[in-house]
Amino acid sequence: MTRYLLTKLIEAFIAIWGVVTIVFFVSRILGDPAVLLVPVGAGQQEIDNLRAALGLDRPLLEQYFHSLLSMLKGDFGISFQHTRPALDVVLERTPATASLAGLALLFGTLIGAAAGAIAALMRGTVAEFIVMVAALLGQATPTFWLGIMLILLFSVELGLLPTGGAGTWLHYILPGLTLSVFVSASIARLLRSSLLDIMREDYVRTARAKGLMPRTVFFWHIARNALIPVVTMIGIIAGELLGGSVVIETVFAWPGVGRVIVQGIQAQDFPVIQAGVTLVAAIFVFVNLLVDLLYGVLDPRIRRG
Repeated sequence: MTRYLLTKLIEAFIAIWGVVTIVFFVSRILGDPAVLLVPVGAGQQEIDNLRAALGLDRPLLEQYFHSLLSMLKGDFGISFQHTRPALDVVLERTPATASLAGLALLFGTLIGAAAGAIAALMRGTVAEFIVMVAALLGQATPTFWLGIMLILLFSVELGLLPTGGAGTWLHYILPGLTLSVFVSASIARLLRSSLLDIMREDYVRTARAKGLMPRTVFFWHIARNALIPVVTMIGIIAGELLGGSVVIETVFAWPGVGRVIVQGIQAQDFPVIQAGVTLVAAIFVFVNLLVDLLYGVLDPRIRRG
């Protein structure tokens, strides 16, 4: 187990380092932030002075290694826009993203699991047809389009809910609903397929032949094994949501991590971009590491292997 954990931690470190490296060099292609930060009509000398103050006049590789060493100490530099530590700028947006992601994941998982179980247990009925059509539409509908339609209906036409921003529980409804639609649809389809596959296994038929209660067979022999691929999907979705849903946070003007990264890209604020993407990558890797560990709980064969 120790060796397994060590291997996963090394893989996680390599993955985060790869993301940091790619983001560093790609962000430098965006342009020169000094040009955006100086006053209108500033001369070349003022631009050069600002570049020197920001450390952008040094060779690219020197900037890269200096950035890596600083990040290992938790220092991502000073935000060009906010003139304070970039990591602080990103971290203060994390609660907004985490609360929205948690809400969407909770309701999406509960609704998706219930719908998937109904579709599997009532195979060949009208209920299964309705669930699967709804799940297919939920997965196929672009989240940005759904978000805009919900704003037009509930905010513009009916005037029941705020169009965007954060502050009260009402602000969570539209973005949370938009995100949970995709989550529930994805989980419903996968869980139904997984349950049907497990139901056809020999050990399930053996359990039924032994006279075990249907509830015992379903929860102990079917559902437990069917959850393994579902846990994988939940882990991936959770990592994406906790990293900040860029589209939804932009549509609803939600003050989260995804939105601050977009604002950093628009302003060519390298420290904020680096801090934001590194945090997203770390969250995604950490969540998926937890998923790997959960495999051993759901299936002892994986733990022994």
